[in-house]
Amino acid sequence: MTTTLSERISQSAFDGSRLRVVLLLDLHEGAQKQFLEAYEHLRNQVASVPGHISDQLCQSIENPSQWLITSEWESAPPFLAWVNSEEHVTTVQPLHSCVRDTRSLRFSILRETGQSFTSAPEPAKGRLQTSPRLGDGVVRHALTFTVKPGSEATVAKILAGYTPPEAKVDEITRLRRTSLFMHGNRVVRAVEVQGDLLAALRHVAQQPEVRAVEEAINPYLEQDRDLRDPDSARVFFTRAALPAVHHVAAREHDPSDVTRHALFYQAKQGCGMALARHLACQDEAAADDTTSPIDGSTIFQRDDIVVRLIDISGPMDARPALALGVEGPRKSAVLARLLHGRGDVPRTDAEISRLLARSDMNLITDRRARDS
Repeated sequence: MTTTLSERISQSAFDGSRLRVVLLLDLHEGAQKQFLEAYEHLRNQVASVPGHISDQLCQSIENPSQWLITSEWESAPPFLAWVNSEEHVTTVQPLHSCVRDTRSLRFSILRETGQSFTSAPEPAKGRLQTSPRLGDGVVRHALTFTVKPGSEATVAKILAGYTPPEAKVDEITRLRRTSLFMHGNRVVRAVEVQGDLLAALRHVAQQPEVRAVEEAINPYLEQDRDLRDPDSARVFFTRAALPAVHHVAAREHDPSDVTRHALFYQAKQGCGMALARHLACQDEAAADDTTSPIDGSTIFQRDDIVVRLIDISGPMDARPALALGVEGPRKSAVLARLLHGRGDVPRTDAEISRLLARSDMNLITDRRARDS
């Protein structure tokens, strides 16, 4: 029996629906006027970003220190391209001195009422997500950064040896899994959180064991940071964020037979989102294949970096084209056009297996909470 989209565990930035972004802010006392001036400058820049439709700035009628920014976008990809860009990092910098705390939420629009929507043309109405997705209560996120060439073995040893933090964060939030990989001098740390991702990240950052590890790898980072300086830490982790843009899981195999792999794809300049979308389509098709050994897939993307996390039953090279995301007619050719520095199209199983091996990241540690 085929699993329908609404029955899968699924999330995606590629469903084509309009996006509503909600940013909750708690300002420092007395910073309201400074914040409003900074926002006036910011909104004029955001208005010119491709894909942006509108935004609203709201102030609480109960607590003047609480503000809300909502924005609407044609779809998720243009927003993600903007929010993950260096331009965005620079543009929002003046706001940081005003803000005590922030929380960003992103939603696909499923239904809409009101006169403005009723009178809208049919193509605009058609951009609403047609059916709800089925979640599993898990938020997936990743960080990526590079270390100085020659330090890879030292960094891997440091990252593999720390004591994991307490899994329970609060009554609704717990750490489920942390998977850490390296590809050359690039590090990718993927986390799965049940509940509030922001609360979990703050919990982890406060643990003495984690702080010691972060301090230990500081001398080896290509991008300098000072975690004692809030601005330095904020910029580093903003640039290191590797958001999940697609996840699908249709069924579960025997957990004892499932292994986790991370595949690294360096896209051509400006092709990162197209590459992530291509791989997402492949994983959606794999979820419909009852013979597929892939238990689940998560795609992370920022700029031209794409990381695909797959949980697979049995050897990864049993179906190398499926594992790489190129199973089917002309899929290898599409991948070759999108990858940086790859002009030749892998055609044979041997060629695909070699590319798969080059893309396979080295597993440093994969830790799961006991009851996950």
